[in-house]
This record gives sequence, C-alpha cells and structure tokens, in this order.
Amino acid sequence: MILEHALLPVVPGREADFEAAFAEAKTIIAGMPGFIDLRLSRSIETPNDYLLLVQWESVEAHETGFRGSPEYGRWRELLHRFYEPFPVVEHFAEVARAG
Repeated sequence: MILEHALLPVVPGREADFEAAFAEAKTIIAGMPGFIDLRLSRSIETPNDYLLLVQWESVEAHETGFRGSPEYGRWRELLHRFYEPFPVVEHFAEVARAG
C-alpha cells in the first residue's frame, strides 16, 4: 500500500465551490481499481489549503490506472480549475505506525 499526498491550494473565496465539486469527484476516484481510501482535510490556519491523502494498492494504480483512465478527465474538469498554484503530488510508503 502507498499513500498519495497532495496539498491543494484552492483560490481564496472558492472553497465552498471546491468542496461541492470534490463531493462529486470523490465518487470517481473511489471507483477506480487499486483505490483503498481517501481523506480530504482543510487547514485551520490557512482555510484555502486542503490536504488530500489517498491510499492506493500501488503507485501504478494511481499513476497508470487512475491518471490514464477516461474518468481522470472528469476529475480534472471538476477540480483543476480551483488550484493556484497547481499542487505537487507525492507518494509515500509507510515506515512506522502507532495507535
């Protein structure tokens, strides 16, 4: 399992529209092969920043499967217009866990 991490800088004042679009977009990603789980959190200190964490079975499930799918076009259409600047996405492998 890997964890996709993306800090999403939403254009200030567009947070409610982003959250509404994300409600639709999350159903797209949730139906993809290799998808496990996701969490979207909003910054307390910087309310237009969001943290997206997605668990995938593999990097390939995300990079090749999801991003190479026709469904990714709809994801992009729904969400990419809200970001300034465009987010950096990274993948992480778990090293330790507590709790």
